[in-house]
Order: sequence, then C-alpha cells, then structure tokens
Amino acid sequence: MATDTTPTGTLPEHAPRWKRLPVVHQLRTSVGLQRGMLVAGLVLTAVFVLTAVLAPLLAPYGWAQLRADGELFGSHVEPSSDHLLGTTVAGYDVLSRVIWGARTALYTIVIGVILSIVIGVTLGLLSGYFGGWLDRVLVVVADAIYAFPSLLLAILAAIVISGGQSSMWGGVMATAISITVVFIPQYFRVVRAEVVRVKGEAFVESARVVGAGHVRIMTRHVLRNAVRTLPLIVTLNACEAVLTLAGLGFLGFGIEPTAAGDWGYDLHKALADVTSGIWWTAIPPGVAIVLTALGVTLVGESLNDLADPRLRTRRRAALVAGEVGTTSVVPGGVLAAGPEGVDGLDALEGAPPEILPESEPVSGPEEDR
Repeated sequence: MATDTTPTGTLPEHAPRWKRLPVVHQLRTSVGLQRGMLVAGLVLTAVFVLTAVLAPLLAPYGWAQLRADGELFGSHVEPSSDHLLGTTVAGYDVLSRVIWGARTALYTIVIGVILSIVIGVTLGLLSGYFGGWLDRVLVVVADAIYAFPSLLLAILAAIVISGGQSSMWGGVMATAISITVVFIPQYFRVVRAEVVRVKGEAFVESARVVGAGHVRIMTRHVLRNAVRTLPLIVTLNACEAVLTLAGLGFLGFGIEPTAAGDWGYDLHKALADVTSGIWWTAIPPGVAIVLTALGVTLVGESLNDLADPRLRTRRRAALVAGEVGTTSVVPGGVLAAGPEGVDGLDALEGAPPEILPESEPVSGPEEDR
C-alpha cells in the first residue's frame, strides 16, 4: 500500500479551491498564538460586518427615533427592558445608534478602500512599468501626499463638501475621499516596487518577443504577480478608516445625528455625561470603536506574520511511533522496519551472504613478472 508523503502543513495540488483561498489557507497553516489572533480577529470582524448588514433587523429603533407608541423615550433613561443600553441626552436609543453606526463605518471602509485600490494600483502599475519622467513625478507627488495626516484631510474634505455638518452620504464621502488621498501612496509604493521587479522576469520578456502589447503584458502577466501583498494593506487601512470616521465625528465635523448613526458623534456628546456618572452613553460607542479596530488589526497583523517567512511558525512534524530501520526505495513506497525491528527486514530479504575470510594473495608467474 502506498504511503502518503505529503509534507505537513502543505496542500496537495488536488485540494479543493476553497481551501486555497487567502484567509482560509492562512487559517489552516497557522498554529498557536498566530491562529488564536487570526481567529479572534475574524470573529470580531464578522460580528461587525453582520451587525452592519443586518442593522434593520437587529436595531430595535431607528437611529434618530425619539418616540414609540406615541410616547417620548426621554433623556438619560437608564438601561431597562425597553432600552437595553439606555438613551442619550437627546433621547436616542443607545443600542440602536451603535448598531446603525456599524453600517456607516462599513460604508466608509468599502468606499474608501475601493477608491484607494483602483487609483493606487493603476498609478503604481503605470509608473513601475513605463518608468521615465512619469515615474519620477508620481514618486515625488506620492511622497508629498503621504506626509499629510488623514484626520486633517478629513476635516478639510468635510468642510469643502458640506460645510462641516453633513448628511450620511456627505460625511461618508468626505471621510472616504480623505482616506483615499492618504492611502493611494501606500498602494502606489507597493505595486510600483513589485512591478519593477516582475517586469524584468523571463516570462515578461517572452511575452514581448511573441508580440504581446503593453496592455496585455501589464494586465495578464505583471499585475497578477504584483498584488499579492495588497490584502495585508487593505486590512490595516480598513482599521484606519474606522478611526478616521470616529475622529471626524468626535471633533464635530461628522454626520448629523438625524442623518445616520455615528460612533464618534455619540462619543463626543457623551463626554459631559461621564462626569455626571452616566456611563451608558459613552461606553457602548467607545467599545464598538475599539473592538472593530482591534478585530481588523488582528486579521491584518496575523496575515502579515504568516506571509513573512521570518515570522511564520512552522508546523512541527508528527512523531513516528516505533523503531525505524534502514530504508530503501521500493515501488510500494518507503520500506521500514516493522514491530520485529531489523530482524523483520532480514526475514523478508533473506539471510545475508556469507563473508569469505580474507585470503593471502597467491603468487604466480604474473606476480614474478
């Protein structure tokens, strides 16, 4: 019977496609603390995404709802069966505001990261492939933009777009545009460096020899080999997008409370409540910001560790029980000593040939010669 010699921790070529997906593959190959961090990050991120998607079903009230059954909620109502996390100073339900705030944060992440990827990857591909004056100009501009803090750009964008106080989409777009401008240099640098390395490979030169055009070479040969590290940057940028949106709302340049739920705005309005002993208006949005940022960061850091050979933890080889004798290559696989030890091998192969004693050399005519 043939023996499976596939190394531990590797996937055979016939493995299902879902096992080779980026996150699934890292989850299967991670061990110990790395697996714990990755699992914790995936759980927190999944809870955040599901809360945002299912907000209309999970939220007991609307984000700006002040009354139910014709009665006002009231200001600073303590947590109860009607309001599990109490109400704010303006009379909004805290739990509903937190749930709807997850959807606002998800909108910001998706729009900001997608815009950053499209623009940054395109510019990096063109700059690294063609080089010349275009490459020098784009590198200088990217370095200059990268020096601006994202929060300052978010404030400027919010003021330009809607005068500082905005609707939901105005605030989301202001934050998304600001983080897009800041994140573009990151994608640009990574893609440009990979394109410069890949365009000198033999398969790219072969494509040029057979007459392939620049567009085909960039899209079919260079691009697919230059974007392997982008998932790591996406997770880290998603965390920064959440913090930028929260900071914008905390400083008073975020989304109007009647337009959408905003964790930063709710945290800003709860500052005065903390000194009065009212804890339920500040802790829920603060915990939501921390857990969301922590979950996305754990995913990004775990993927980064698993992608770095110097930080990757290798799986330990399984211990083989029993005594293993001398092995040889046979058609059925590796031949090893069984429970009888080396004697079992001798019984299979037959008795060893007798070794003749070394005899004295015989002298003869040829010796005399």
